[in-house]
Amino acid sequence: MSEVRGVALVNLGCRVNRVELDHMALELERAGATLVPEREASVVIVNTCAVTGEAEAKTRKAVRRAASMPGAPLVIATGCVANLFSDELAALAPNVRVERDKSAVASLASEALGLLPSAGAPASAPSAPTPTGRTRPGIKIQDGCDNRCTYCIVWRARGAGRSMPADEVLAAVRAALGRGAHEVVLTGINLGSYRAPGADGRELGLPALLDLLLAETDVERIRLSSIEPPDVTDELCRTMARAGSRVAPFLHVCLQSGCDETLRRMARVYRTDDFRRVVETAREHLPHIALGTDLIVGFPGETDDDFGRSLDFCREMRFSKMHVFRYSRRPGTPAATMGGQVDPHVMAERGERARALAEELRLAEARRLVGEEDLVVVQYPGRGVSGGLFDVLLDPTVPVDSLVPVRLTGVRDDATLLAELL
Repeated sequence: MSEVRGVALVNLGCRVNRVELDHMALELERAGATLVPEREASVVIVNTCAVTGEAEAKTRKAVRRAASMPGAPLVIATGCVANLFSDELAALAPNVRVERDKSAVASLASEALGLLPSAGAPASAPSAPTPTGRTRPGIKIQDGCDNRCTYCIVWRARGAGRSMPADEVLAAVRAALGRGAHEVVLTGINLGSYRAPGADGRELGLPALLDLLLAETDVERIRLSSIEPPDVTDELCRTMARAGSRVAPFLHVCLQSGCDETLRRMARVYRTDDFRRVVETAREHLPHIALGTDLIVGFPGETDDDFGRSLDFCREMRFSKMHVFRYSRRPGTPAATMGGQVDPHVMAERGERARALAEELRLAEARRLVGEEDLVVVQYPGRGVSGGLFDVLLDPTVPVDSLVPVRLTGVRDDATLLAELL
C-alpha cells in the first residue's frame, strides 16, 4: 500500500474562511492528498482570523498546537493574521511557514508531501459536494472591504473590495453541481458590493449575477451569505422573489447594534431607520423571508439604555437567527482606544440577555412557518436545513445530500421544525 499523504485543515473565523479552506481541500484532493485529523497529518494548514484580539489569540494557540504534534508536521499559516503579523507567526516554531497568498497554499502543501499539484481530478467519484463533507458548498465571489468600521481590522488584512468575474462564478457553480451539490452559498467579505464584468463587458451587480446563474445553470437553490443593509435593495428583493424557490428565502443582514448612537461610534453607514426600511422592503417582496443578523454587545460607550434600545429594535425586526458577540478589543482599531470601555462582567450579562432574546425570537419565527411548504437540504440522516436556515427533522430514510420538498408540521421547543415529505 502507498503511504498516506495526509493534510489536516484547521479553520478559524468567518464563513469566508471556511469557503477558502474548502477550495484548498479541492486542490489538495486533485493532487492526491488525503484529509486526516491533526495528529495524523504530515502537513497542517491553519486558516487564521484577526477579527478580534481573542480570535488572534486563538490563532496563535492553534498554530502552536499544530506545530507541537507528533512528528513535527509542516504547519502552513495563512489568512488574516498571516497577512498582518507574518513575522510573529513564523517565530512561533521552526516548523511553521507563513503563506500570505492563499492561492499558493495547496501547491505548497502538495510539494511538501511530494505530490504534483497538477495531478488532475481524483479517479473516484466525489462522496460529498465538498471534500470536507459540507453539503452546501460556499463560493467566494467577493473579497476585501472598503468600509472602515471602528472595531474592524479585516479591511487591512484583506485589502480593498474586489469581485470574481461572472464567468468564473458560473464555472464555480457548475463545478459544485458536478460534485452533487443542490444548494450553493454565495459568500464574500462584503457580498453586496459585488461588481464585475459579464461576458459582454457590462458590469453586473449581485441581482444581475443571480439572474445569470439562474438562467445559465441548473442550480436548484442559491443562498446569499451575510450582506450589509444598504445592499438589500428593491432590485435584489425583486430578483429573489422572481426566482421563487431557487433562491433561499433568507437574508443575513448585519445590524451590529440597534442603537443609533452606538452605530455612529462604530462608523456604520446606516441608522436604525434605514435598517427598518430594508426589512420592510424585504418582507414586502418576500413575505415569508427569514432574517438573520449579527449583534455586538458591550461596544465602547454602550450604556444600559443603549443596550435596551438595541434589544427592543431586534425584537421589532423579528430576527429568526442572531449571532451575538461580546465586543472584544482589537488592537490597531479606533474602538480599542475609545473611552467608555464596558466592564467584562456587564458585557457577559448583556450577552446572556441578547442570546435569550435570540432564542425567543427564533422559536416565534419557527412557529409562524408551521403549515408552510419548503425545500430542505438533507445534511445528516433524518436532519436537514430549511430555506430559512432552520433545522428540520424528517424521514431518516431520505438520502443525505438531497434537496426535498416538505410540509412543516410542527416545531420543538428548541425551534427545530418537524416535516413530512410531499
